[in-house]
Amino acid sequence: MKKLITPAVLLCSPLLAHASEETERLDLTGSWVGIASVLLFFAAYLVVMAEEFTHLRKSKPVMLAAGIIWGLIAWYYQSHDIPHLVEIALRHNLEEYAELMLFLLVAMTYVNTMEERNVFEALRTWLIRRGLGYRALFWVTGLLAFVISPVADNLTTALLMGAVVIAVGGGNRKFVMLSCINIVIAANAGGSFSPFGDITTLMVWQKNIHASNGHVDFWTFFALFIPSLVNWLVPAFIMHFSVTNEKPEGGEEMVAMRRGALTIVALFLFTIALAVSFHSVLQLPPVIGMLTGLSLLQFFAYYLKIRGEKTHSRGGDAENIGNPVPFDIFRKVSRAEWDTLFFFYGVVMCVGGLGFIGYLGMISQAIYGGWGATNANIAVGVISAIVDNIPVMFAVLSMMPDMSVGQWLLVTLTAGVGGSLLSIGSAAGVALMGQARGIYTFVGHLKWTAAIALGYAASIGVHMALNHSLF
Repeated sequence: MKKLITPAVLLCSPLLAHASEETERLDLTGSWVGIASVLLFFAAYLVVMAEEFTHLRKSKPVMLAAGIIWGLIAWYYQSHDIPHLVEIALRHNLEEYAELMLFLLVAMTYVNTMEERNVFEALRTWLIRRGLGYRALFWVTGLLAFVISPVADNLTTALLMGAVVIAVGGGNRKFVMLSCINIVIAANAGGSFSPFGDITTLMVWQKNIHASNGHVDFWTFFALFIPSLVNWLVPAFIMHFSVTNEKPEGGEEMVAMRRGALTIVALFLFTIALAVSFHSVLQLPPVIGMLTGLSLLQFFAYYLKIRGEKTHSRGGDAENIGNPVPFDIFRKVSRAEWDTLFFFYGVVMCVGGLGFIGYLGMISQAIYGGWGATNANIAVGVISAIVDNIPVMFAVLSMMPDMSVGQWLLVTLTAGVGGSLLSIGSAAGVALMGQARGIYTFVGHLKWTAAIALGYAASIGVHMALNHSLF
């Protein structure tokens, strides 16, 4: 998803849960607290953008900024004898982040387990034995990302396909970088035409919007299929010529998957189905389905352990080198990308604080009040490349501007694919920066932003031409 199928992260940044206390919420957008918070947020993001050069992990600056921002807000409210409103808002944001973190932790654990069972290495050698060159692999992995993300979500899809291209690419850093960019674009685009592919589409669908010329129901979103496809194909075609046409190096021997690999793949697919079903059928947070699926993986790991299966070393797991230990699923949990998880914490809490201060609502009011629906909806996509698209979409839904079905679909499209403009603009991009650290970077992605912007503009044009009857 731009950001994945999880509960609405930051859904109540401008807290609405307690109407009696809402009247006490202060507008701090013009105060020194608000200005200082904005400056802190952008300073933290500048440090994140410089990660490639400073080698400072991206979680550090945003976590620090989050603590200071909420500390300033709390101090200001305490000085005005409003003691509990900030605590309620902070706890709500923290609860939403916990659901996001647990969702990601399950997905990362499955990916790490499949990697240790040689699933991706076996796929790599299978693709090489088919005689596919780097260009063909570039298109295959992008197409798979586009096809899988509407069913799963863009983040999980990016993690899966990222593991594939890293395994296939080997030492070809340029191929891995370009393929990661391609996967981010394809996963975000694929998630934009399905209510289950991105949290923003899920939010619009759940809002049950009745526009003046129709109703935005489940099937209406599929009108965005061709615009979303164009959004991916345009930059992919441009990047195609920069991908070397050589074939990957490697032996012709097929690498065998270890015991239980296919069962783990099946369990992962079942876990995704559980997450979707728990939300759509039982109206429960998708993370409950993911955690239930993790329990199944734990039981299967126990079965492998009693059958004498060992955990084999992967990457930097130095303690296991030359000394395999009994299979233990918690070793896979420990290998999750914790820097990425804590980066999400920082972003969620920073943006939640800015939303509580009042900036998101102020921006939404300004653009929809003065720019017109089309220009405002296009701007939402550009804004979502910098600020998480979920609080941006929540601000739009809170305003509930009087728009046609076509305009609601337009803002759904732009909020979903706008995050592809920058590597930090979507959960898929952030996750891949952690997975392919030092290869797929902010600056590397930025070099292709112009091509991605062409796809962004083309998808908007195609939507307005094909779906003009909905405007």
